[in-house]
Amino acid sequence: MRIGILNNLRAGRSDAQVSRLLALLRRHPEVAHVETDSAEAVPEALSELARQEVELLIVNGGDGTVQHALTEILGSREFGDRVPWIAPLRGGRTNMSALDLGASRDPVRGVAGLLEDAKTGRLHDRLCPRHVLRVQSPRDELDTYGMFFGAGVIYRAIELVHRLFPKGRSQGVFGSTVVTGALVAKLAMRRTDGVLTPNKVQMLLDGEPARDGEYQLIISSTLGRLFAKMRPFWGREPAPLQFTSIACGADRFGRCASGILRGRPGAGVTQENGYTSRNLHRLELRLDCGFTVDGELYAPESGRTVRITADDRVDFVRA
Repeated sequence: MRIGILNNLRAGRSDAQVSRLLALLRRHPEVAHVETDSAEAVPEALSELARQEVELLIVNGGDGTVQHALTEILGSREFGDRVPWIAPLRGGRTNMSALDLGASRDPVRGVAGLLEDAKTGRLHDRLCPRHVLRVQSPRDELDTYGMFFGAGVIYRAIELVHRLFPKGRSQGVFGSTVVTGALVAKLAMRRTDGVLTPNKVQMLLDGEPARDGEYQLIISSTLGRLFAKMRPFWGREPAPLQFTSIACGADRFGRCASGILRGRPGAGVTQENGYTSRNLHRLELRLDCGFTVDGELYAPESGRTVRITADDRVDFVRA
């Protein structure tokens, strides 16, 4: 199997780790290797790896790098009709996709394991198929692919993490966990100001209108778990797109928060009390607030329509 690595040099890891990875690759000249230093360079890098007929694409970067790679592969079809296996490393500030797949904490060890299993024919044991979100917004001419979508509060929370924590790994899981804990505590006290200001959103869930109102949380994902082992989804429908919303003033949030974050809601977590969690084929939103796809931020814009589906399925590989 032809193996290639997309190596994002700006993903937030230390120079020492980059040096270790490059040293490993020097011992494996059969591995195609392309380095990038910006999102704009990803299409050209993937075109080069496609020309080399890479079948297993290792992505050394964070969620943003994975999102750009998925968009080019599934949207721009850089590999044509062929979709390579994709192995995300824990190589960035936020690594929800790699964490969900069970990637090694050490990216260099992850690559070494992949190369060893490729040599012995055991890569199939590492396969972890996942559906991938497609997020479209006609007004923005946006058509991007990723694994997590969040609107309103989530968008502002990421902005807050970027303001409060120095650039680097502390902006990843550590910063996100600290800020999430603080916001959950404030929600439990029924705070609705600042980052927690609710947003008016109109929603269609598989074509069915949801109740009009203001929402403090709107998220969607195809991951089994988010950072800090959170899994705030509990829908049971046979559909790939996990969706959860919490309306402003939802009843008993303080009492139910722990169960909600673990995907095990209590008896009071009902649609009548302001909580909705369903598995969908199609989610349509009309909103004015900002949103994020895998940590990439899209600024607020009045009257924007966003459509989310998850029709594509990718063979991810645990690194």
